[in-house]
Amino acid sequence: MTLLIELNNLSINTNTIQLLQPLSLKLYQDKPVTILGQTGSGKSLLVQAIVGLLPKDLQQQGEVKVFGENHNQQSLMALWGKKVAMLPQEPWLALDPIMPAYQQVSEVYQYVQGFNEEVAFNHAMKDIDKVGLTDSALKRPGQLSGGMAQRLAVMAATAGGAKLVLADEPTKGLDISRRDDIIQLLLNSAKGGGLLTITHDIEVARQIGGNILVMKEGAIVEQGTTEQVLKAPQDPYTQSLINADPRHWFKHKKAIVNSTAVLRIKGLSIGRKGKSLSNDINMSIHAGEVIGVVGDSGCGKSTLGDTLLGLLAPIAGQVQKLSNEAQPHQWLKLFQDPPAAFTNSVTLSILLDDLVKLHNLDSTRIAPLMKKLKLAPGLLERKSTEVSGGELQRFAILRALMLDPVFLFADEPTSRLDPITAKEVIDLLVDLSKAQECVLLLVSHDPHLIEKRCDKVLRLSNNVLI
Repeated sequence: MTLLIELNNLSINTNTIQLLQPLSLKLYQDKPVTILGQTGSGKSLLVQAIVGLLPKDLQQQGEVKVFGENHNQQSLMALWGKKVAMLPQEPWLALDPIMPAYQQVSEVYQYVQGFNEEVAFNHAMKDIDKVGLTDSALKRPGQLSGGMAQRLAVMAATAGGAKLVLADEPTKGLDISRRDDIIQLLLNSAKGGGLLTITHDIEVARQIGGNILVMKEGAIVEQGTTEQVLKAPQDPYTQSLINADPRHWFKHKKAIVNSTAVLRIKGLSIGRKGKSLSNDINMSIHAGEVIGVVGDSGCGKSTLGDTLLGLLAPIAGQVQKLSNEAQPHQWLKLFQDPPAAFTNSVTLSILLDDLVKLHNLDSTRIAPLMKKLKLAPGLLERKSTEVSGGELQRFAILRALMLDPVFLFADEPTSRLDPITAKEVIDLLVDLSKAQECVLLLVSHDPHLIEKRCDKVLRLSNNVLI
């Protein structure tokens, strides 16, 4: 059995903090390895070290062998494309913002595989059709939903034929059927090669199989075959991670509807650039209600939230905002992809200071909220590109809660969070929405999460309100 990756006592540090404790790992041909663990545990840093993408301000010790050879950052980069494919956590970082979807894939076939333009185009269109993006072949990444962009990024990453695929949260933001398709796609792409996957989704780990490593706070707490670890976890953290899956949550009691209506929606049709995605939506939303929105990727869940906020004009029908005392900044959106909501030119601390000054907020609320969201104080001294996706998502929630929202549209707010943190964050959002009588419009691809925490559920496939 061919050894593809060998790590010996690999550790990663800043000048003052050890981010990844020394670990050793072996990945063999046709024996996938999955790294499961909490947000900010060092999973992404590990993969960045393997492909030579570790930020320059971090120090790496230990040995990295890929395909049996020792490598430094420069020699690792020479393997990209034909030998090693990296699928980053944020699809927007892997895609050209001005290039149509089909070309993102066809250029990989053309310039990495060496196919002529026509053959490359045909291969790309077949790939795009496999993941249900044929109708979006001419769209740019900014015109795609988060789930659609993720599917496109997977196709672009695997089109080069690399025998070693490293995937960082490859199924976040995808509905269950699309998630399963992507898992199968990755497994097929890695046949005869290797697959290293980072995820906080236990079902993803289960379907991939092979071996699993469970990480917490930069250290491996448990490892073994996936079947062994998931069926009989030994470490208390692994046990709590499995038990925190939404299917095991207790069900919240439905809210007693407040007589104060915040929004009234009549005959609403939503879409983008004149193309309708869902029609004839009718409902009233009251203060303190938690409304779940479900449906397949690309059906208009994000579009609905943007329309209710006034960020998009409805194609037809009416959205009446009935809360006269609310300020514009109290109608808020938590973005599905948090990097889109933050500049990377200044630290998170400066971003918070600007918010406090702009809206005359009480800065003493920051520390308690950070504690509730499990954000370390030192995080504020970093820029948005220097923290994990899950940490940035929790920071986005912190920023939103500081503004005492009247209406909060949370678009897949836990897609980057491990199950334990996700449960805590969802419960915090739900509890605060009740306490502050804020409407929470919650989009998620997890039907169990929606069922257990929402007062009403809108299914956009047929516009049924339950």
